[in-house]
Amino acid sequence: MNRLEKETLEQERLHPAASRSADSRGRSFEEIPDEWRTRYERDRDRIIHCSAFRRLMYKTQVFVNHVGDNQRTRLTHSLEVLQVSRSLASALNLNEPLCEAIALAHDLGHPPYGHSGEVLLNEKMEGFGGFAHNRQSLRIADVLEQRSPEYRGLNLTVETKDCLKKHEKVIDEASGKQLRFPRLEAQLVDLADSTAYHYHDVDDGIREGILDPVKMRADLPLWDLAVVAAEERHPAESAGPLLWRRAANELLGMAIADVRKESERRLNATNARTAIEAQSCDQRLIGHSSEFGSMVAKLHAYLYENMYLQEAVNWHVRRATELLGKVFDSLLERPDRVPEQFQETAESPQRAVCDFVQGMTDRYVDAIAKELGVLPAY
Repeated sequence: MNRLEKETLEQERLHPAASRSADSRGRSFEEIPDEWRTRYERDRDRIIHCSAFRRLMYKTQVFVNHVGDNQRTRLTHSLEVLQVSRSLASALNLNEPLCEAIALAHDLGHPPYGHSGEVLLNEKMEGFGGFAHNRQSLRIADVLEQRSPEYRGLNLTVETKDCLKKHEKVIDEASGKQLRFPRLEAQLVDLADSTAYHYHDVDDGIREGILDPVKMRADLPLWDLAVVAAEERHPAESAGPLLWRRAANELLGMAIADVRKESERRLNATNARTAIEAQSCDQRLIGHSSEFGSMVAKLHAYLYENMYLQEAVNWHVRRATELLGKVFDSLLERPDRVPEQFQETAESPQRAVCDFVQGMTDRYVDAIAKELGVLPAY
């Protein structure tokens, strides 16, 4: 199908409140439409091919990148969010390419060493605009990436960029009215994000010996349901690594199924006939059922207490983040080591250093620390 045929299919098949490529408000720098790809497909492809996306391969998700070969990284996490998003978008008749673009771009702004690195950069940027990975993802897409001599950034559509503004006010540009929620596709990816990391953090945590899958059955009703489902599907499999892996998969499948069923119920019950109307509803139209959402909240709290805050995980992250802080300070004292491209787009020396450091991979921090003569704290 060419672009026009795809746009016609969107009009016929998508939910009335879904985003449609033909209705896009366009790009900051207008371009000739692609013959074969819709606007959101072009956004997705530009994100996949940008350098910031490739660097996610060597950035920490939970475990520092160099600690092991099997743990998830920011890149594999983004791909898992993509998979969950595609499954749900297809089932709910929402715009799949837009969901793909949001999923692939949502973590572009993460610095080295995960959330610990984000906290550090926010501290370093106090008084200079602060730092948040969501805002940085948009800055990368709008300013820091360069794919054309005619404009800065990736020149993504207005809708894709709006969907990256997580936790920020949502404004309808046409009316100036503040909307209650983001687009349905952004709501979907937000939930796909948490669904993916709950699943893969349980999987990683059990494999690394940080989480006890037997104890989890007593502590978490949701995990017990997942294990029971795995045992029913594989009755000959005894307790062990393979059963726990199958249970983690059951956990993911159950979460996706609940979001699909509950969101379908909400979408069928709403009178919203446009994307704007869906954003003005009394509740999000994409979500978990009340009972399942309560179990997910308990799982989230359990992972924080028994994994994310455990010394076995934080030992490496804390020391690596200390090194990141020293690199930041050293670069601020030696602006000649900050590439010109970052200085050209920054409003202050601090922002230039922040943009440079944020884009670094875990292993590049080690390399530049040696060049700068910065020694780790261990």
